[in-house]
Amino acid sequence: MNFKLIFNDKNEIKSLDNENTSIKDILEEMELSSETIVAKKNGDIVIEDEKIEDGDEIQIIQIIYGG
Repeated sequence: MNFKLIFNDKNEIKSLDNENTSIKDILEEMELSSETIVAKKNGDIVIEDEKIEDGDEIQIIQIIYGG
């Protein structure tokens, strides 16, 4: 099972061993907090509990904030 991951300047095909993998699992693997990103699945904004399916395109957008 493969999906496309887009993050910053990365655009790569990743494979999944577990069909119950969620965006949250990918964020943990990348050591990113769900509080600092927005996730899109096939162009739609989704929550981090969204499951990744074969052929999905997952885009991780880093949120920049400060004061």
